[in-house]
Amino acid sequence: MKEVVKFSKGKKRIHFGFLVLLLLSFSLNAQEIINLYPSKIPNSKPSEIKESGEGIYRNVTIPTLEYYKPLPDKASGTAVIIVPGGGYSVIVYQGEGITTAKALAEKGIAAFVLKYRLPNDKIMVDKKIGPLQDAQQAIKIVRENADKWNLDNNKIGIMGFSAGGHLASTAATHFEKSYIENPNNTNLRPDFQILVYPVISMTDSITHVGTRDALLGKNPSTEDIQLFSNELQVETNTPPACLTHAADDTTVDVDNSIQYFENLRHHKVDVEMHIYPKGGHGFIFRHPGWMNPLFEWMKRNNWMTQN
Repeated sequence: MKEVVKFSKGKKRIHFGFLVLLLLSFSLNAQEIINLYPSKIPNSKPSEIKESGEGIYRNVTIPTLEYYKPLPDKASGTAVIIVPGGGYSVIVYQGEGITTAKALAEKGIAAFVLKYRLPNDKIMVDKKIGPLQDAQQAIKIVRENADKWNLDNNKIGIMGFSAGGHLASTAATHFEKSYIENPNNTNLRPDFQILVYPVISMTDSITHVGTRDALLGKNPSTEDIQLFSNELQVETNTPPACLTHAADDTTVDVDNSIQYFENLRHHKVDVEMHIYPKGGHGFIFRHPGWMNPLFEWMKRNNWMTQN
């Protein structure tokens, strides 16, 4: 015997409203996991190391992108590759990656969270370039699939937090050399960069030592220090930037952002910077409105719709 369920008009409205919220939630959380390398991972070597963690990842050996689709009625064609931090020792994937991706998707921006290989001599031939290879491959994949995902090829940016900010700024200053196979000569230059309490420099005076040790080793050469001090790699074709930091950050000195800002400015690169007097490192977890200036910057540059 079939059960017949009857709704009053009021209940129909409630049921419909719930359905709309459910569909909205699904659209913001709909995701696709993309392996960066369909076959052999470059610069890798056999290892027994296994990835671990949930929300915060360690020992990443298979890099991926996790795609969060934008709300269709707000979609601007812009995409942002999000690079969470963690000192090149872990990846703060949930807090800095997924949370940020959902906030961007709500504003009509396609968001791709990058789970990149952490530098490790046990899994890489040259650990210094492993993360950069993954960042370049992520840009390559998003740009080559722009039509498939209804993206604008000229609106693909990169966003990084802390050590992820170092990786994002490395991608933004080292794009003229391809560290990956790129037979189609796909443009590896991000169209813009968003850096949040970033490690920029490897120089003794302002670097975050743990980040430098993880990437370059405890006794890096002068050449490597200079090469991966991204404030020293700025050129006139470096992508425009939005920088955010707290003045009282005792983990990553705000001078990282200030020196990067100054070098960008002197090279006539468009750059905007917001320095909060208080907040420390990781202030995004304590200041829910921190993205508002970023959204205004994106609107002014037509990377986000005005509504």
